Amino acid sequence: MSYCSYYQANVRRPDCWFFVSVLRTFEYVVFDRTLDAQESLFEFFVPPAMEATFLEFMQYFEQDGLITNLKKLPNRLQVEGSIA
Repeated sequence: MSYCSYYQANVRRPDCWFFVSVLRTFEYVVFDRTLDAQESLFEFFVPPAMEATFLEFMQYFEQDGLITNLKKLPNRLQVEGSIA
């Protein structure tokens, strides 16, 4: 079984709706989910074949100030003892 790459980032709160709608117009690039609404923290599951495309989008969003603190982490679905 192949797992997606896993990222987290904070999204500028007033623009969350815009950010999500842009990502969802590009099917199969990423599955996004709000991890912590209070902190406006999102998590992203990215298929390995789409990682370069995803990072291009994120670089643009970072330059625009729409997201901050983008980081790649171990996929939480692979970490023993995590809630899936």
